[in-house]
Amino acid sequence: MKAKLIEKFVSIYGEGGEIRSFFSPGRVNLIGEHTDYNGGHVFPCALSIGTYMIVRKREDRTIRFYSENFSKLGVIETSLDDLVYSEKAGWTNYPKGVMWAMEGRGYKIPTGMDILIYGTIPNGSGLSSSASLEVLTGLAVRDLFGFEGISMIDLALIGQYSENNFNGCNCGIMDQFAVAMGKKDHAIFLDTSDLSYEYASVKLENAKIVITNSKVKHSLVDSAYNDRRNECETALKELQTVVDIKGLGDLSEEEFEKYKDAIKDPVRQKRAHHAVYENQRTIQAVAALNAGDVEKFGKLMNASHVSLRDDYEVSCEEIDVLVDLAWETEGVIGSRITGGGFGGCTVSIVKNDAVDHFIDKLGKAYKEKTGHEAEFYVVEIGDGAKEI
Repeated sequence: MKAKLIEKFVSIYGEGGEIRSFFSPGRVNLIGEHTDYNGGHVFPCALSIGTYMIVRKREDRTIRFYSENFSKLGVIETSLDDLVYSEKAGWTNYPKGVMWAMEGRGYKIPTGMDILIYGTIPNGSGLSSSASLEVLTGLAVRDLFGFEGISMIDLALIGQYSENNFNGCNCGIMDQFAVAMGKKDHAIFLDTSDLSYEYASVKLENAKIVITNSKVKHSLVDSAYNDRRNECETALKELQTVVDIKGLGDLSEEEFEKYKDAIKDPVRQKRAHHAVYENQRTIQAVAALNAGDVEKFGKLMNASHVSLRDDYEVSCEEIDVLVDLAWETEGVIGSRITGGGFGGCTVSIVKNDAVDHFIDKLGKAYKEKTGHEAEFYVVEIGDGAKEI
């Protein structure tokens, strides 16, 4: 892959200079959805699919971008003096946003770059193609220009900051953290209230993680994602009038039931109910996995989906069809929507001997019920972003 991409890079930008190559993974979240901006726990892992960057320094201020995934757009040119968001800049707003955020932190980028991108994460699938590109850009810029004071966690925070403040999506830290800090065969049990984390082994001896892409694209910036965050923030303020908490993740289920009437709007109460209960489910799920109880982990995944569908209302008809079909299929340990919602993917844990049947059955039935062709990825858990 690397050799082919370098060849393509040279064909577009010409020979010469030091050409470097980087890779940044996508991520899937096994459980703990919409808890990351509510001060709760999440449990994501990095994937072996992701985004590649081939890059070379220039001697002027020009930045040239080319994506093999959007080859029809050709080379998109901008400048270090023009790091501003614009709709016509399309996908390049993500790397531009990271450069803008780095400069804002005092890391002045001395020269422009020629950049080639190739991604193996389906766009709009909910597997964090944007976070992958953000962390990738930060890593490449850090290493190209010797910004040694920036840690991998800093890169995650820079990526989140740029997505919030440059691209306008009020996302939490989970996606960028998982992409930056991923570890092969492990998921990250992350407490988003203080960024403390531990790795938990996910070696499923008799089962596989299967991601099913509904092919219903979501765009978090244009969706109700920001609305959900605002609803939770208002609910938190209402709760803070009766209980001393910093985030919804500070509450146990019992405490929530005790204080929930402080939340005056029934919709906001449902949103907060999800955030509190999902956080507790995530803590229980990781404990179950560490104890080797994959069946319990699966049941908690199923409960997570019900909550995301009914309390948080971020599912959609096509995703619910996929999850219902999975629940009816023998050999499925658990299945739920993953990612921001409003389309995208489901994640399922499926017994090894049932994987082929699962793909066959869901593929046919989903097409019949929705008219969409689902895509299936039997995934491996990979490492975080790195130079290759």
